[in-house]
Amino acid sequence: MGVDPLRVAGPGTRCGDHRTAFRTPYRPHATPYPRIRTAYRYAVSRTINVVAGNPRSQREQPRDLWTSPKSGRRPKLTREAIVEAAIKLADAEGLEAVSIRRVAAELGVRAMSLYSHIDAKEDLLDLMYDEIAKEVLVEGEPPDDWREAMIEIARRERDAGLRHPWVFGLAGRASRVGPNGLRHAEQSLAAAARLTDDPEARLAIITAVDYYMLGFTVREQHVRDLGENGLQRAYTSMLEQTYIRSLVERGELPHLKPLFESGLYGQSDFERGLKWLLDGIENEYGQK
Repeated sequence: MGVDPLRVAGPGTRCGDHRTAFRTPYRPHATPYPRIRTAYRYAVSRTINVVAGNPRSQREQPRDLWTSPKSGRRPKLTREAIVEAAIKLADAEGLEAVSIRRVAAELGVRAMSLYSHIDAKEDLLDLMYDEIAKEVLVEGEPPDDWREAMIEIARRERDAGLRHPWVFGLAGRASRVGPNGLRHAEQSLAAAARLTDDPEARLAIITAVDYYMLGFTVREQHVRDLGENGLQRAYTSMLEQTYIRSLVERGELPHLKPLFESGLYGQSDFERGLKWLLDGIENEYGQK
């Protein structure tokens, strides 16, 4: 028995209007959190800003990513396996390589299988971030001394960023904070609380440390990307430019010239710069 195109298309639809007769349903994905911009996804100040935002109406909220039940349709496929595969892919090829289809291929399953565990790629990125945030957490009790606690947290943030440089590419996207991100924020605030009772001052302290760590780590990763002696080659190439060389020779760059001549290309001691920063913080707030 043939198919009546009028019955497929519905009343009032012209025969042959395939755009109306055959339409793939689209389900929008909304996030209840405000869009923010940050260059480092597990920075504490970013976590606090997201959590403090005003959620959208309950009607517009998607299912809770962190408490929604895990599907049991495919025992061999789990949310943890999906996130692990996505992180390995991002580590190897960069964040741009991560897609639902590509992750599914890495796992040897159909792309639609992943939607039993996540609603959209945005969910996957949020889960990837929270898994990296787990690496930043200080195991057990953080050091009693506020400086030692801050140094330990900053070290772990830097190490995680260098292991997974793609996290810097997650800047500027709306996101949801998971349990590990919240625990990281709590540990950082607990360290600052040993120095001051003022909540605003605590946030200012951890934000300053975050920004130092971020700036240093982004530059450090850039130097690594240049390869061995890459930074030296870049400066040598710059000095080979006629305009810059003429400025140096005419004495218009008296403070840069000795750096060029001695081969000094920037601060490479993370701990030293962090100490300077913490010294200034302690000088303002004093030791409790």
